[in-house]
Amino acid sequence: MFTIVKVIVSAIIIGIITEVARRFPDKGGVIAALPIVSLLSIIWLYVQGEHKESLSKFALAVVSGIPATVVMLVIVGISLHHSLNLFISLSLGIAGWLIFLYTQDMVMKHLF
Repeated sequence: MFTIVKVIVSAIIIGIITEVARRFPDKGGVIAALPIVSLLSIIWLYVQGEHKESLSKFALAVVSGIPATVVMLVIVGISLHHSLNLFISLSLGIAGWLIFLYTQDMVMKHLF
């Protein structure tokens, strides 16, 4: 039952953000950049009884994914600006995201 509540609340939030983005792309982009998914995840984990240590590890892991996400969004934005097909743009963005994450992981393992 709780899973259904999580899905419904999350879907409503995503729907609202999508509607704002449709009407006001600049404002929608700023709202979408907010860490809504991360915050919702932390809240759901907390409500389900996860320990603070797990929440802390999750939050720090999210931070480590931010640079790759920025790379993905820049690639998608540039690709769309140059009139590439949406799905090609998204594919290039995801590829860049994966390459960046792999590279970041290799660098971090090498340094530590």
